[in-house]
Amino acid sequence: MRRHGLIVAGLRRFYCFGPAKSPMQLTPNEQAQWTSHLQTPVLFNHHAPVEVNSSTIQHVNLNPIVSTPKAKENEERVLILTPLRDAAYYIEQHFDLLSQLTYPHSLIDLAFLVGDSTDDTLAVLAKELERVQTRTDAIPFHSTMIVEKDFGVLLSQSVEERHGFAAQGPRRKAMGRARNYLLSAALKPEHSWVYWRDVDIKDSPKKIIEDFVAHDRDVLVPNVWFHRYENGIDIEGRFDYNSWQESDRALKLAARLDKDVVLAEGYKEYVTERTYMAKMGNWRDNKDVEIPLDGIGGVNILVKADVHRSGINFPCYAFENQAETEGFAKMAKRAGYGVYGLPNYVVWHVDTEEKPGNA
Repeated sequence: MRRHGLIVAGLRRFYCFGPAKSPMQLTPNEQAQWTSHLQTPVLFNHHAPVEVNSSTIQHVNLNPIVSTPKAKENEERVLILTPLRDAAYYIEQHFDLLSQLTYPHSLIDLAFLVGDSTDDTLAVLAKELERVQTRTDAIPFHSTMIVEKDFGVLLSQSVEERHGFAAQGPRRKAMGRARNYLLSAALKPEHSWVYWRDVDIKDSPKKIIEDFVAHDRDVLVPNVWFHRYENGIDIEGRFDYNSWQESDRALKLAARLDKDVVLAEGYKEYVTERTYMAKMGNWRDNKDVEIPLDGIGGVNILVKADVHRSGINFPCYAFENQAETEGFAKMAKRAGYGVYGLPNYVVWHVDTEEKPGNA
């Protein structure tokens, strides 16, 4: 109640404004009449936005960048990475296959690393990129990049030398370094997926990106075989023995090795008894069948970009006695990411007896 006072003959007298009844007993009309002359003050404290006008401050928000099974519908950006060394022979075929990819080329960025080459890889690559990017149809890609970096690799590209046992440790470490340099130069905040694709792939499905993202796996690889005809029959040779499932014998062997030794797979010097995905599967069967893997090869890898952003790269040193792509798989699994293979989904590599490939 509001009290009003009057001073009469030196005495203060009080009276109450309003009905002589409790507020709880007021009718709605009496309540409205009693409070009609009152207004409760309301303070609005709107905070002004922070405005930054400095051109030297860049803001990157990675929260909206996701990798989903519906990458095409969500217009998620894909980065295709290819390391090259003495690969001029395969570049035209490589771009023929890239041009056939059905994932929107406007959402694809290409990046290549050229290192330690003695042939015309750089010039052939540059002209092929120029040819593709100046087309007026839907073939040109969103962007392209060429990274040059030599690592002092002196191994020849002959099949005998680059696949010999003695070359495996140094070769895999050098390849890991090349992949990491390419990744660090090309990965941008807008990329959702990273697709590693070697230059010496002979054939692959046109929808391979859509097929792979639909599995929603952190790391996913296909089976890699090659065509070779003997007496008119395709023997469907197995190429990539770096995609495998771990064995007890390999774990015991690694426990005895020096931590700096790279365990090269598929050589009599190190018998591991691992289960090779290359010896499994049939391209005529269900292509979506998955198996977990502990090691992977590098011919064709699809990776969620956040896996790389989390620090999972290609060790150029012995990580759990593995390097490069096999070390990458070990590192990804150590960090809690899933590594899987598709034994019935086949990508065809060139037959290494035909001509030496890239690194």
